[in-house]
Amino acid sequence: MYFVAAVLTILSGLFYAASHHEIGSLGVTMCQYGSPFCDNPLLVLVAAGLAACWGAFVSVR
Repeated sequence: MYFVAAVLTILSGLFYAASHHEIGSLGVTMCQYGSPFCDNPLLVLVAAGLAACWGAFVSVR
């Protein structure tokens, strides 16, 4: 689950950069197919936080 949280955190950063037109043609394509996430990358960051919390909750020590 921590891997999923890390991937979602990176995706949140990419969507943020794409919404501010900082990564060129990749950002245009990302916002074309994932426009809700370009409009509000905080949604992906919240999902990353929830995945991290879930990973901590279900981890067996």
